[in-house]
Amino acid sequence: MNTALPAPGRFVAYGCLALSMSLVGSYVALSKPLVVAFPVLLLAWLRFGIAALAMPHWLRRPSDEPAMTARTRGLVFLESFLGNFMFSICMLFGVSLTSAVSAGVIMASIPAVVALTSWLFLRERITLRIWIAIACAALGIGLLAFAPAPAQTHPGSDASAPLPWLGNLLVFCAVLCESAYAVIGKSLTGRLGPKRISSLINLWGFVLSTPLGIWFALRFDFGAVSLGLWGLLIVYALAASIWTVWLWMTGLKGVPASQAGVFTVMLPVSAAVVGVLVLGESLSMLQVCAFALALLGVVLATWPSRRS
Repeated sequence: MNTALPAPGRFVAYGCLALSMSLVGSYVALSKPLVVAFPVLLLAWLRFGIAALAMPHWLRRPSDEPAMTARTRGLVFLESFLGNFMFSICMLFGVSLTSAVSAGVIMASIPAVVALTSWLFLRERITLRIWIAIACAALGIGLLAFAPAPAQTHPGSDASAPLPWLGNLLVFCAVLCESAYAVIGKSLTGRLGPKRISSLINLWGFVLSTPLGIWFALRFDFGAVSLGLWGLLIVYALAASIWTVWLWMTGLKGVPASQAGVFTVMLPVSAAVVGVLVLGESLSMLQVCAFALALLGVVLATWPSRRS
């Protein structure tokens, strides 16, 4: 029995996955000024709170959707705790302690980790072409290790990187959280709609971050934050908690988690592009070649296969 998606649906799913990870990379880069203005845990609480105000109507269960079982509730909590709450904290703290190049090299392992975890927990078959695509993505971003680190010219950058080993460890923890996000999300898409998943995991993120968020809020001078940073915070909250999650869950409905994991290569690529175009960092020819090789991995993973 042929269960493959029709070509238009398949490419729409690919587009959703690529756009989701591109937005994640963009807001990771653009969040650097926010990390300077706000404590990380307060920033996380504000992010979840702003997004919760924007999508309360998504919490309502559609009439054609079955009631959640205890297992589904547990998966929703894990999806939020690992893929939403812990990913944000590990990535923001990690990037502040290590270099952007080191973070990019470590993030290149996301597709391989997603493929392995989807094989372990979802028993998905990984074809040779997907393995080659994963290798291209990892090797492409891995080339950045041989490129000189770009000058840190944006506000809040830490050129000294006082604890690079701890930063690298936190970034790798974020990689593990992202792989759990992809695998658990694939399980949830068979039970809940993308909008409801987005709203539920954001609500859990708000609950988890509230105790420390309130503690930091009582000691923070909100009047010192400029109007531009408030606008950036709103865009960050909507992108991180609504747009990227909805796009990812929509794409996962039609693509295996192991194949979707290849699209996570767009995260470090888009972060670097934003760094060059918006934050004023330089991009060498070696880095351009690295990104080209990484994108070749996406093409290999998404090219239609022959059917007998």
